[in-house]
Amino acid sequence: MADAGHISNETLGILRKIPTETIIDALWVMKWPTTFIEGARPLQPGYSMAGRAVTLRFVPHRPDIAEDKPKGIESPEYVAFELCGPGEVLVIDAMGWSYSSIGGDIKFFRLKQLGIAGLVTDGGVRDSNVIKEYGFPVYSSTITPKQGPSEFWPWDINHTIQCGGVVVRPGDAIVGDDDGVVVVPQSVVHEVIRIAHEREEVEEIIKAQLEIEQCSPGKYYPFNEETWKLVEKHKNRSDN
Repeated sequence: MADAGHISNETLGILRKIPTETIIDALWVMKWPTTFIEGARPLQPGYSMAGRAVTLRFVPHRPDIAEDKPKGIESPEYVAFELCGPGEVLVIDAMGWSYSSIGGDIKFFRLKQLGIAGLVTDGGVRDSNVIKEYGFPVYSSTITPKQGPSEFWPWDINHTIQCGGVVVRPGDAIVGDDDGVVVVPQSVVHEVIRIAHEREEVEEIIKAQLEIEQCSPGKYYPFNEETWKLVEKHKNRSDN
């Protein structure tokens, strides 16, 4: 499918209100593979996150890699940081090395200044008590006191990456809540929203009917012929 274009801040606001489970279901209806980022757990609960992906890829340590990597403010992680703002989520491919740190207090202070929408990685973060106070959601595989440079280095910026076993392309929507993080491909974001809203409506109808009938959810869920009969009755009542 052709690129649907830049995801607007208005669209991000809509996505932020949709549960990650409903997004997963919508993509399943569309026959997309799961886009749940395995291992990216919320550092603290209570956030609803949506932003456009800025991607960063780490590679394993090797002396010549360490030598060739740009230094100081030209280092890839700092260049990636400056691409971020209130509408962006920084997604870091740490190769699933869960106890290796991609950064902590000093580095992420800049993300606080930029007002980033969120940070997601399948690696670890350090200085967790400090970054919890920075005001943006962080999703990581774990927390760790370890340093990162002895194990891996930031390398590629804004290329297609994997994170937690899921493909992430720059500009994709990244949505997170207490249950985890999902990727909404940029090319299908509006279709996902449409299906997600439809499913939310149907599920509310089912829940209301279950309250009336006090019966097994299996009568209407997963969606089946009885479900659609129920929805049709509900719509007919609403139209009259």
